[in-house]
Amino acid sequence: MSFTLAIVGRPNVGKSTLFNRLVGKRLALVDDQPGVTRDLREGEARLGDLRFTVVDTAGLEDATDNSLEGRMRRLTERAVDMADICLFMVDARVGVTPVDQMFAEILRKKSAHVILAANKAEGNAADAGVLDAWGLGLGEPIRLSGEHGEGLNDLYAQLMPLADEFEKRAKDDSPEIDVVLDEDAEEDDLSVPMPTRNKPLQVAVVGRPNAGKSTLINKILGEDRLLTGPEAGITRDAISLQIDWQDVPMRIFDTAGMRKKAKVQEKLEKLSVSDGLRAVKFAEVVVVLLDAAIPFEQQDLRIADLAEREGRAVVVAVNKWDIEDEKQEKLRNLKEAFDRLLPQLRGAPLITVSAKTGKGLDRLHAAIMRAYDVWNRRVPTAALNRWLTGMLEQHPPPAPQGKRIKLRYMTQAKTRPPGFVVMCSHPDKMPESYNRYLVNGLRQDFDMPGTPIRLTLRSQSDKNPYKGKKKAPPSKLRKHLEGRRS
Repeated sequence: MSFTLAIVGRPNVGKSTLFNRLVGKRLALVDDQPGVTRDLREGEARLGDLRFTVVDTAGLEDATDNSLEGRMRRLTERAVDMADICLFMVDARVGVTPVDQMFAEILRKKSAHVILAANKAEGNAADAGVLDAWGLGLGEPIRLSGEHGEGLNDLYAQLMPLADEFEKRAKDDSPEIDVVLDEDAEEDDLSVPMPTRNKPLQVAVVGRPNAGKSTLINKILGEDRLLTGPEAGITRDAISLQIDWQDVPMRIFDTAGMRKKAKVQEKLEKLSVSDGLRAVKFAEVVVVLLDAAIPFEQQDLRIADLAEREGRAVVVAVNKWDIEDEKQEKLRNLKEAFDRLLPQLRGAPLITVSAKTGKGLDRLHAAIMRAYDVWNRRVPTAALNRWLTGMLEQHPPPAPQGKRIKLRYMTQAKTRPPGFVVMCSHPDKMPESYNRYLVNGLRQDFDMPGTPIRLTLRSQSDKNPYKGKKKAPPSKLRKHLEGRRS
């Protein structure tokens, strides 16, 4: 990315709509009601031949206290300080307001490069607003429509001269193209792919509202990058942040708190929850964050089960551990409840942390890397078949109707999560209890605690490519010839 462009302006002037158009995806939540965006959201934008980072910000409010609006404003001002260029957006249909004038004055002092855009400028109804924007003293306003994609050529013309200024930085940040190939790579198929800067480890932090997800990520980052506070449900978008945590490139997703489905009534909350669920599907490791005061609520169990069903590596972290008095007893109860309520995640790491003090973050990092390692593990076929022979001798498979099911051999078909295929006779008659016996054995004997394991039983007759195919009917030519012979 050559430079960073921050889109700023009052609430509901269309910042997120333009952000989505520039990145080419519906990453940011968009709704008619003002104040939907609360955090900073970054994306990789493309405009013509320009490639840059665009930042969607919360709407600027005239509040300087410690209220939610005041904290949102401080976060936006921070984005202005960090960005190379600011795109100040006004609503052309509403016209320039006193708040717009105040923020134009602030931007003029804070940012070296400010581009003025009059959004919602399609049609004649916006003419007066576009003329008003001249009075802000930020130069000629771009007549823009984020909804319909109008005026992007004018935006490109304004950005192009500034892009040259940041060309040197683009060279430093360009992706690696000289890749050294390891000649012994084929012999090292069992190695775990390590995250790189171009392909960072994707980690999603999920949990109920007010569990401390944003606070935990801020502590990992070492700065107040995400909006936090005592109010529940502050986070709305699933925000991704790329960091190097203990020299491991990671992309961490902060998600909106997930409440029970029956309680989610508002359209905006539904959008926030679906955005969080999408983050879980794209993550490699999911950190389920619990509140130490009320751990393993029904909703926590559902979230952990969802991550397991999606096949993600799961780490359970218990937050607010610093305010617990009886730590040893509490930890013993937590482990007992974890084994009892989440048997499908048996052996998954259970870590206690304090997002407020930062205690336990080293253990959390080690648990994430361990879960990622197990999630990518590959077991040699020879070792698997030796193990299968021992398991069959210990506990032979059932014999429905007097005919014993034969398990002939097995292999690992995939990783992320580990998936195994067992060739056998009558897979449809194999009881679920015997599948669990094999999965638990795999988990224990090959040291894969907590990771989801997929086991597929397949009949050997499935390998016959002609099974189920009808015989080809005699050709018309043959019938004709045979008919003539007779």
